[in-house]
Amino acid sequence: MTAADWPVLRSYDAAHLDRIALPLGGIGTGTICLGGRGDLRDFELGNRPAKGFRPDVMFVAVRAATGNGHVETLVVEGPLPVEEYEGAFGSPAPNHGLPRFAECGFDTAYPFGQVRLRDKAFPLEVTVQGFNPLVFGDTAISSLPVAVLRYRLHNRGDEPVHTTIAMSMSNLVGANGTADETGHNQNTKRESGALHGITMTAQALPDDAEAAGELTMAMIAPSDANVSHRTRWADLSWGGSLLDFWDDLTDDGVLGERESQIERPVASLAAMLDVPGGGTADVTYLLTWNFPNRRAWSGSGTHLGEYGDTVIGNAYSVAHRDSWATAVLVAERLPELEGVTLDAIRAVVDTDAPVTLREAALFNLSTLRSPTVFQSAAGDYYGWEGVGDRAGSCHGTCTHVWGYEFATSLLFAPVARSFRTTQYARCTDESGLMSFRAGLPVEDSRVWRLAAADGQMACLVHLYLDWKLSGDRDLLRSLWPAARRSLEFCWIPGGWDADQDGVMEGVQHNTMDVEYYGPNPQMGSWYLAALRAAEEMAHAVGESDFAERCHALFENGSAWLDGNLFNGDFYRHEVRPVADADKIAEGLRHHSMGSANTVDPDLQLADGCLVDQLVGQYAATLTGLGALLDDEHVRSALLAVHKRNFRRGFAHHFNPMRSFVLADEAAVLMCTYDDDKRPVRPFPYFGEVMTGFEYTLASGLLQVGETDRAMEIIDAIRSRYDGRRRNPFDEAECGHHYARAMASWSAFTTWNAISYSGVNQVLTVGERRAYGPAFWSTGSAFGTWEPSTSDGPGRLRVTGGDLPLKALEVAGRTYQPPKAVLRAGEVWKVT
Repeated sequence: MTAADWPVLRSYDAAHLDRIALPLGGIGTGTICLGGRGDLRDFELGNRPAKGFRPDVMFVAVRAATGNGHVETLVVEGPLPVEEYEGAFGSPAPNHGLPRFAECGFDTAYPFGQVRLRDKAFPLEVTVQGFNPLVFGDTAISSLPVAVLRYRLHNRGDEPVHTTIAMSMSNLVGANGTADETGHNQNTKRESGALHGITMTAQALPDDAEAAGELTMAMIAPSDANVSHRTRWADLSWGGSLLDFWDDLTDDGVLGERESQIERPVASLAAMLDVPGGGTADVTYLLTWNFPNRRAWSGSGTHLGEYGDTVIGNAYSVAHRDSWATAVLVAERLPELEGVTLDAIRAVVDTDAPVTLREAALFNLSTLRSPTVFQSAAGDYYGWEGVGDRAGSCHGTCTHVWGYEFATSLLFAPVARSFRTTQYARCTDESGLMSFRAGLPVEDSRVWRLAAADGQMACLVHLYLDWKLSGDRDLLRSLWPAARRSLEFCWIPGGWDADQDGVMEGVQHNTMDVEYYGPNPQMGSWYLAALRAAEEMAHAVGESDFAERCHALFENGSAWLDGNLFNGDFYRHEVRPVADADKIAEGLRHHSMGSANTVDPDLQLADGCLVDQLVGQYAATLTGLGALLDDEHVRSALLAVHKRNFRRGFAHHFNPMRSFVLADEAAVLMCTYDDDKRPVRPFPYFGEVMTGFEYTLASGLLQVGETDRAMEIIDAIRSRYDGRRRNPFDEAECGHHYARAMASWSAFTTWNAISYSGVNQVLTVGERRAYGPAFWSTGSAFGTWEPSTSDGPGRLRVTGGDLPLKALEVAGRTYQPPKAVLRAGEVWKVT
């Protein structure tokens, strides 16, 4: 397999490498990041976020000896950025004193990253290929605790090169960027056939220590390679340990063992081989791990990134208890794992969507495999909103944040189902109040005791989609009673829609971290979408009376919003103070975040033009619930947001809060006001920019056919995450790897215009913007659709999973499949 076999969506030159950090790891396993220059950084393995944390020693070196007797050794990294040149004691960069390659570039289509290294004075070109298996719908394959790192050595000359490549790493067990404990840390050599490895342990650590566990550094070497190793480096002062290793490697390319008594011994694993003239050789390293002691987040109070004392564990640690056994498993299956991952990614990369749209959709899936998401030992999935450098950022799989993204439902049904189970079976009480932050351990699920109007409505839309995609009536019936209560909660005295007219007039806590007082389009459109979703689900469970009630409320609410909130250009917020705060229902106000004064509330949207004022319509269109509001009003509002809020340059923009856009960059502001309309104190984020909201707007524009404006927004986002200014695999909001940014997948789904109903088992190809290959997914299966041409019939390809299918609908025509279930690898030629 050659480097060209890996798909590439984006290439970064030497000027755009500094911020690149591609997470290598599975869903809920923690990650190691491959840097844009070939370095390994951000070892986020020990159950905590750990930006910037790495072992004291961590590098790969390559030695090359040519026929004329010249020998040279380089670290397999590109040149350091000039920002790393100066420090109080010289360069602060890791590995700063090691000779390195002069030229570097980075190619990627997540989860594949390739670092291209070249130096005119060095006979070998090296490509570092890093990935972790990723197959849509297959959580087992996509949750392996491994970073695969292939070092491809290409001899560009005519004469053979005698080479050794060696990975060195200090034993980090007991350290995770926050904790730093040791416990008789030991490195042990392992071997199984062609697989060689060193397992790092710390047996004397307390059994429940957060960073206790093990890590294996393994190597798959060519059959003719001479493998050598060290389980310890020499204990020498004044840089002598590194000098001794470098001299040993450079001398003859074979490592010898040393004695060491330090608490974190350094291990090295090397392979010596000949690379013929014009030839290429591969040496593959596997980093595998098991750190089982994940702690629950603290679910009470206002500190949203704290951890409790209860150990809830990790599902991956149950499935893969021994890191060496994991390395053996991955090594045996690596061709298969790489192949199915390539098939999955090519199904996205080879579609006809614009490159930037594919990039935005695919790269943000890295959030699912970042420290933002984890799976408890009991098998339940949870997510922070994002993560800070050393702690989670806002716990609880927050409903009003996660409500914006539909990638989990469309790509990984088990993750979405787990979210729904937690939301309805655990977080919703008998009154219908859903705690919008799930507590841990499970018995503390409801301790938050606050409801978010937008999040609670969004969950109904998500439940509808999960049922629709799966056709699983048992899933719906089991969660429907709580789901119905969560809608009826809108109608309680002092609630969001106490007068039951289909309009949310009450006090509505929402994703802006404050409460809106009175009717507004953000919560209003979510409510309309939820009423439509509940109507459909009520029919499915045989509750026709309730379905009719939901429909009547929807009709009345839709007409009211169009007639009263649309100002001729966009939808506004009608602020309605509350004279008696005691009449506001319990659980609707966050007393430390929203307005302290209910009679004259501040922190309101009011007459602002809000970026996501039509978020409910975005969700309804995406899930097939149809139009919520007048089509022309919707189009007008979306165009108004683009016209008013999209800025090409922020050098003169005032923002009192966080800055995610600066200087000459382009972006969509959260909210804008006419000169005389802005409240003295609007909602807190009005002057900010956040990518998840931008993708929501872009998807809405795509939904109404405004392709150019939608792509202008998406292009602007991805130009900001260009590797030089920001990490292309880390769109931040309230923390790194922010969940809402996965709304980028919605734009890709909208472009493909293919939907599936597991209820009817019908796949529908809608009106498309282009006439090339398109991607489809059901949460459990995925593949591509290629339309018919003069050269042949259309092709429906099932790349992964099983697709129950009774009919395919294309351009108003219905086709009957050759069998009831199409399975992975099958192609149906549709004529």
